[in-house]
Amino acid sequence: MSRTAPVADPEQLAENFLTTEELARVRGAIAEAERSTSGELRVHLEDLCLEEVLDHAAYIFDELGMHRTAARNGVLIYISVGDHRMAVIGDAGIHAVVPPGFWNDVLGVLRLHFAAGRNADGLCEAVRMVGAKLRAHFPRGSADRNELPDDISIG
Repeated sequence: MSRTAPVADPEQLAENFLTTEELARVRGAIAEAERSTSGELRVHLEDLCLEEVLDHAAYIFDELGMHRTAARNGVLIYISVGDHRMAVIGDAGIHAVVPPGFWNDVLGVLRLHFAAGRNADGLCEAVRMVGAKLRAHFPRGSADRNELPDDISIG
């Protein structure tokens, strides 16, 4: 007996989650958030997540090199479009300084916007929330450089 992976509705594929203009808005929000912090923020979209979402998001975090920031202040917003699953992963440096429940608050904002069909608005607001915490705890110094791309990865 063979098992096949679930197939996502074409409307629910990562490549269709944001329009070209919305992709640009989210990239702009990431660049703006990083302008005043040494922290690094990435957004990753996938069609489906076939394992536990936090485990898979942690794997993607590692694959994207998010753990290689000098201050361990990388944050990944992971969205599995087809099955409506998501996670926010903060590296050890940022995780240690955000208040309890902060990552769940970010997820709540994403859920509210996504449920209303405002995908880009949700991602931009989540990026601003994370950016504010990064800025408060890891302000940009004169020697800081952008360690990771300010892009949205789709995989």
